[in-house]
Amino acid sequence: MPDLPTQQDLPPVAVGQHPSQQPPQPEQPPFSPPQPPQPEQPQVVQTAGDAKDGIDKCPHCGSSDIELNPQTGMLHCHYCHSEWSAPADALTGDVHQLSGIVIGSGAQDIIPSVDVVMTFKCSACGAEVIVDTREALQARCHWCRNTLSVNEQIPNGAVPDVVVPFRLTREQAQQHIEQFVSKRQFYANPTFKREFTTENIMGVYLPYMVVDVKGHVRMTGQGEHLVRRYTVGSKENRETRYDADLYDLGRDFDLLVDDLTVEASSERLQQNTVANSNNVINTILPFPMETAVQFNANYLRGYTSEKRDTNREALLGLIGAQTRDLARNRAKATATFYDRGIRWDTLDLAVSGQLWKTAYLPVWLYSYLQVKNDGSRFLHYVAVNGVTGETMGSVPVHKPKLLLVSGLIEVVGIVVGLALILLFA
Repeated sequence: MPDLPTQQDLPPVAVGQHPSQQPPQPEQPPFSPPQPPQPEQPQVVQTAGDAKDGIDKCPHCGSSDIELNPQTGMLHCHYCHSEWSAPADALTGDVHQLSGIVIGSGAQDIIPSVDVVMTFKCSACGAEVIVDTREALQARCHWCRNTLSVNEQIPNGAVPDVVVPFRLTREQAQQHIEQFVSKRQFYANPTFKREFTTENIMGVYLPYMVVDVKGHVRMTGQGEHLVRRYTVGSKENRETRYDADLYDLGRDFDLLVDDLTVEASSERLQQNTVANSNNVINTILPFPMETAVQFNANYLRGYTSEKRDTNREALLGLIGAQTRDLARNRAKATATFYDRGIRWDTLDLAVSGQLWKTAYLPVWLYSYLQVKNDGSRFLHYVAVNGVTGETMGSVPVHKPKLLLVSGLIEVVGIVVGLALILLFA
């Protein structure tokens, strides 16, 4: 399995040469396999909880009737009403200290043959309780009513390393969605406006891979700096010209990436904008990973969740591309002198440390299925970040009204343009 490249000698940066003396160099492919081809073995950090018997008990009274209180982000005992938090994320650390490949035990490769149905022997009464991880990670014992939870990290993608708890209540999420839709009412489809209701919104924990990267970057390219701007030609054929100096430039710096977040669901990675708008999930990032805690199934009670179905190897290209984009943005911020633009010819990224962990992140989700006149269907989503309240989505538009307004704007633009021409003629 290919991994990110390790730290290695980088070619010297040629700065100050004339462009004709620099042969074109193709950009290196992102995160190519290291040399020699023997991949570095990842260090696995165990992040599973210690409730091996399946019962997470209240530390104050021993009850298993536990649920998340979204107003505080803490677990709440329904018996003694005490509140507490799960242990903090054990994989949080200083990116400067990263070395080699470190992964959380919940980020290990999924084993397709793992059974999705688990049987627990209740430690309170001895009864056997079945939990189908395709539907939920909790079940009640039918004899003693204790709640049994799947906390052991079975290798089927159902249990992540960490979870970011919901902080927005259902009512708050409904307000965010209603405000989002109300701002788009004018162009909204009449059928949608009649049928719109936030009663069907769902709180769902979506699977993500969260990655830290420590590396070193060297870049070479060319930049232009504006010297002067002037106008030539007659009144009818005036032309603005620019004189600029061309410079060879290079950048050499360490790159530290903290909590780069990508989806770990193949369905959302393969976005089909013809059939749905599930790509809106990316627009409500980021999630505050500093609030992440060790996974505990009680945080999921009352919400739905999706299992991770994507392994680390399948995400290497995406992580590599986003890391290189971050490198370009950082280099651009240090090159403001080149106000006419920069073209980077080479970008060499050597990675010396990386950390991978899986996380459940909270999203309030509204969906609406639009059946169009031609019989085709499109699934619209409005998503709300379950912590920050950031909201984005799509609503069906009324195309006749949209075309009418666009036509009016075009006519007004033509009339104003003609009036200006007559005024200054």
